[in-house]
Amino acid sequence: MATKIRLQRHGRKGYAFYPIVIADSRAPRDGKFIERIGSYNPNTNPATISLNFERALYWVNVGAIPTDTVRNILSREGVMMMKHLQGGVKKGAFTEEEAQRRFEAWKAEKDAKLNALKSKLNEESRNAAKARLEAETEKKNAKAELVAKKKAELAKAAEEAAKAAEAEAQPAAEEAAEAPAAE
Repeated sequence: MATKIRLQRHGRKGYAFYPIVIADSRAPRDGKFIERIGSYNPNTNPATISLNFERALYWVNVGAIPTDTVRNILSREGVMMMKHLQGGVKKGAFTEEEAQRRFEAWKAEKDAKLNALKSKLNEESRNAAKARLEAETEKKNAKAELVAKKKAELAKAAEEAAKAAEAEAQPAAEEAAEAPAAE
């Protein structure tokens, strides 16, 4: 029986999550499986992976073949690295303690890179938000200047209209004042 480590699809349309299972290669994708060793949820940011490391390592060591996506997940979690190191121990290249030390160093380096990447992404998003805010503030100030200029023009036009109306009214008032005196 050829066993595979693969993903089963669960969830609704457009919002899937995937249990990681050990199954016979002839079984349907969402059908019968031997063991569930974890889950993968790509809907969160970053994707959430929960994995039983020991069981995954056991199944890889006994010959279960992971699919491409599961191989990437196992590599990211360190299962494939540990398998590689255990192969070195079997060959006598180094001891079990040395293999464990190398794995811990690899894991620490990988975590440091991941944290650096997360902080870089957070910094980029903060800078992008700051740039958007500055651009919006500039637009708002430009619009406020246009509105103030237009209001000043309207006020000036209204003032000129009032002066013109006053100037028209003044000769008419003078004529009205002169007309009764002439009678």
